[in-house]
Amino acid sequence: MTAPPVLLVDDDAAVREALAQTLELADLRPIPAGSFVAAKDHITRDFEGVILSDMRMPGRDGFHLLAYSREIDADLPVVLLTGEGDIPMAVSAMDRGAFDFLEKPCAPDDLLAVLGRALAARKSVLSARAEHARSETGDPAARLIFGTSDRAEAIRARVRLLARTEAEVLISGPPGSGVSKVAEVIHLCSPRARGPFEKRAADGLDRGALDAALQLAGGGTLYLDEITRMPADTQFALVGLLESGTAARVMAGSTADLDAAAINADLYYRLHGLEVRIPSLAERPEDIPVMFRRYVAQASEQAGLTPPEITPEYLAALMAQDWPGNARSLMSAAMRFVLGMPEEATQAAGLGLAEQMARVERSLLAAALGRYNGRAAEAARALKLPRKTFYDKLAKHGIRPDSFRR
Repeated sequence: MTAPPVLLVDDDAAVREALAQTLELADLRPIPAGSFVAAKDHITRDFEGVILSDMRMPGRDGFHLLAYSREIDADLPVVLLTGEGDIPMAVSAMDRGAFDFLEKPCAPDDLLAVLGRALAARKSVLSARAEHARSETGDPAARLIFGTSDRAEAIRARVRLLARTEAEVLISGPPGSGVSKVAEVIHLCSPRARGPFEKRAADGLDRGALDAALQLAGGGTLYLDEITRMPADTQFALVGLLESGTAARVMAGSTADLDAAAINADLYYRLHGLEVRIPSLAERPEDIPVMFRRYVAQASEQAGLTPPEITPEYLAALMAQDWPGNARSLMSAAMRFVLGMPEEATQAAGLGLAEQMARVERSLLAAALGRYNGRAAEAARALKLPRKTFYDKLAKHGIRPDSFRR
């Protein structure tokens, strides 16, 4: 992973060099510049980092740089360095949109803490923009499956691949993860997109209702929700229909563990060959900010309200939660947030920084183990942690790698 860039602007070469060393020791990538003129070509709308600039410089000073950067991108964080006598000037700069200011000389820990917050805010903005651009494309998988993580992209890729086939598909995932939604996205990406998409609860579905649903879905797709609850005789009939061929493509969904003992064995093996598994939010916490922003926008539109501001601290509180209800719970939280009732995140924010960070750390550990199917050595490498440190953290949070093996 490339180190986050920090555009470092200061006319004093010695100060510039000292700050650059501090940034490098913190695994950041300084881009030194001795003046606004040397820095301005790096200030672009897609710049992935943040700006750290001295206030007082010959020629065009920190105020000019701030105004220029906000004209290019109002969401690009600018942190200003100020001398003791320049604090009123720095406060004025905050009013004009600076992210924060630090008094020189500043302690490395204070500097890195501010830059860490600025980089987190920048990452959140760029992720939201990428997700919005994705939603504007004509690709239903890009438009309707939210998230920027590797796991989210893997779901989209799997959906596009399976959409090109005519075979039966199984969609599985934890409760609230959007199993039926993914089934509909596969349908919309497929050559059958112009045909009907019929959804039926498998629980209690008899042979007559199955035949009627298949007829209504002719030329399109029939989705059977919670396939493990389908009566045994209907499962047997469905196997026969699939073997003889139907006018509708059949997909099935399940939030329960599925194996050959859970349903008719022949039906299981027909479905199991082509499966999409939706990971829980605990396995991909980095998608929570992107998804929450999208749900807030949708909820605001539905309620006819202006979307409220979402701060980086609020998003951190969301990431500190486990979300056992997954996307459905996050969607409900977004609606309450829009209506001014954000109780879950408020409770998480009230835990204090240490507890919030512990929850975020636990989520990231679980996500890495989930991504690598419980292989601890690979998860530790992905998180750039020594193996002993990784296992110490697992023990601290009571996490067992074997529980993530599939």
